[in-house]
Amino acid sequence: QVQLVESGGGSVQGGGSLTLSCTGFRYTYDTECMAWFRQAPGKEREAVALIDTDGSTHYSDSVKDRFTIPRDNNKNTLYLRMNSAKPDDTAMYYCAAEAARGGYCSRFYNVWGQGTQVTVSS
Repeated sequence: QVQLVESGGGSVQGGGSLTLSCTGFRYTYDTECMAWFRQAPGKEREAVALIDTDGSTHYSDSVKDRFTIPRDNNKNTLYLRMNSAKPDDTAMYYCAAEAARGGYCSRFYNVWGQGTQVTVSS
């Protein structure tokens, strides 16, 4: 069963930085849509950062201007760079993917990782 693998989670103090990584994508960057989601205890899962096959990126308001979603096309690895971390960023972080159809990302991600925990202390 195809599954993505996240790494890089851990504890960080408020205002600090952390970088998450995700590997295991089935296809190359130009045919696979990628994303980072997070879920905090008692809250719904939310999409925090998306990157489409054309390299365009989208961020939730809660992380905009603090997080970025770069990818290394040679290594087929996706990252989530978290800067100016806040306690509200504490959550399990998941990467996700879907195969683009005609270059289009539907946002219905069907491949997921197991998650990596991020804890931000105040």
